[in-house]
Amino acid sequence: MSDVAQTLEGWYSLHDLRSIDWEAWKSADDEDRAMALDELQAFLQEWSHVESAKKGSSTVYSIVGQKADFIFMHLRETLEDLNAVETAFNKTMFAKYTTKAYSYVSVVELSNYMHMSTGGDPMENPEIVARLKPILPKNKYICFYPMNKKRDLGDNWYMLSMDERRSLMRSHGLIGRSYAGRVKQIITGSVGLDDWEWGVTLFSEDALQFKKLVYEMRFDEVSARYGEFGAFYVGSLLNEQSFENMLKL
Repeated sequence: MSDVAQTLEGWYSLHDLRSIDWEAWKSADDEDRAMALDELQAFLQEWSHVESAKKGSSTVYSIVGQKADFIFMHLRETLEDLNAVETAFNKTMFAKYTTKAYSYVSVVELSNYMHMSTGGDPMENPEIVARLKPILPKNKYICFYPMNKKRDLGDNWYMLSMDERRSLMRSHGLIGRSYAGRVKQIITGSVGLDDWEWGVTLFSEDALQFKKLVYEMRFDEVSARYGEFGAFYVGSLLNEQSFENMLKL
């Protein structure tokens, strides 16, 4: 049996993708739409209190294409906290004008492939804690996708030795680090929590950087030989005002 990678976990993560029922929204009277928008604004404003208390982070983006209309990404201390924020949205009047498009549950993760600790308690290291419990960037664009490592008979990631996996991941990580300052990346693990094994969430001021980074990584052996990828979701940042503008008739 190959050595199992050791991981550190931080905040739990929920990617909550919704579509708007435009027919129902347009059919609603002005008063109901106004009340729904007021509740939506209150829901969004609550995030600042969570971040100030360092108990999590949230952000929202519109999604380009037909897979969904918008995505909430939430980081919280526990699964119960994630469930609470999801339920809080579902109780809003605005939620009845939406349909569930997709959701993804995971937890922020660091592994010892990249030598995450140099001794001592890693949770006493401010740099590591900041990576495990990050404040979500508010960059202009987001790209989210889930992925697996292959378990095919000929190409089984989990049958490689720790040294082989560490060497491959080191090379893979160098590509990601070459985009420092252009792309912010948050990796969340979902083995045993959702249908895929990892979620990758990228943030940037230039959406073309997502294409360039993912394309370059396609030529790296970790992706080319062992990577399996789900759907990609790309979108633009929404604040309270831009969310309301999107909903104007």
